[in-house]
Parts: sequence; C-alpha cells; structure tokens
Amino acid sequence: MYTDCILGKDYFYQVIEKIAGLIEEKRDYLTELDAAIGDADHGFNLSIGFREVLKKMPEWKDKDIKGFFRSVGMTLLGKVGGAAGPLYGSFFMKFGEPGSGKDEVTFQELFEMFKQGVEAVEQRGKAILGEKTMVDALRPALNAFEKAMKENLEAKQVMEAFVDAARQGAEATIDMIAKKGRAMRLGERSRGHLDPGAASSTMILEVFLDCFPF
Repeated sequence: MYTDCILGKDYFYQVIEKIAGLIEEKRDYLTELDAAIGDADHGFNLSIGFREVLKKMPEWKDKDIKGFFRSVGMTLLGKVGGAAGPLYGSFFMKFGEPGSGKDEVTFQELFEMFKQGVEAVEQRGKAILGEKTMVDALRPALNAFEKAMKENLEAKQVMEAFVDAARQGAEATIDMIAKKGRAMRLGERSRGHLDPGAASSTMILEVFLDCFPF
C-alpha cells in the first residue's frame, strides 16, 4: 500500500537543512542537558557539525541519495567532537545506503534507511536499550515504524508512531542509570536527567515527520 509514497532528494535536502536550523536553535538546551551528566558540549559540538553540513550542501546537489548522506555523515564525523561525531556520522552514512544510485526512494526503502542507520549506531556505540543513550529513542522508534507498517497504517500515521515512540523512549531515559559514556561515572546520580543523545536524536526524527509530504 506504500507504493505511491515516493520520497525524492528534495525531501532529504529539506530535512537536513531543517535539522541544521533546529540544532542551532536548541544548541544551548542540548548543552545544558549534557552539562548535568556529561561534558557540557553536546549541543555545541552538533552545532559546529551541522553548520559545516549546511555550508557544504550546495556542493552535494548532484549526488545520489547515498552519496548525499555519505557526505553528511563524513562531515559530521570530521567536525563533531565527543561520542556524537562517530555516532551521528555512522548513522547518516549507513542511512543513505539503500539510496545507492537513486534520486528517490519508496516508503519501504525509507524504513530500510532508518533500520541501517539505527543498527549502525547500536554497533558503533555497542549500546542496547536501557543504558541511557540515544538508542533508547532510536530503537523503539524503529520498532514502532515496522509494527505500524505491518498494521497497514497510512504512511503519515506510521511516521507519527515512529516519532511518538522516540519521544517516549527519550523520556524514559530520565529514570535510567547511565551505563555508557561519561554519565556512567555518576552511577545513581545520573538518574533524573534526560539523556542528551536521546533528546537530539528525537529532534532529528521529528524533522523527518515535519517535512514528510504525505
């Protein structure tokens, strides 16, 4: 039922442009979240990376979807400090893989893009659910996407379920004790704080919904 839901390069360019703007807008908020349990640089680092992405985007207009997201990922990998650089770099590089040689993808292929991106984050960060990381937003979101498609919901409803699950997953990190990264050193004191990576990844998925043209 999703054969008419075709997403072109214009959609993905718009998404990345809006993500860059949102990260800039929320830079201080994300940094404050990180100050509570990390190095107080999450928002600042992401802002540097996405500014560079925005600057280089005109050079990538002729690339296929895979090439575009590889360029996004490589730029973030090179510019974003801390754990966020390798994680988001890996996410976007793998995210583009199903778009190899293509200027548009089907809705099913969009799911595959998210699947490969999320799995790349899990592998790179060696993280699983419940460890107070961005995986706590990304994995439930991906599972909800797959479940909603199996239930034959409309494409927009699938995207809404996807983002709702990410929001709930991020919110759930507040009550978790960190098992990864700098926050792990705090032990019990890491409880009561929203994980900054879960927050930023949820924001990014929200943009995919906000720009969704169906």
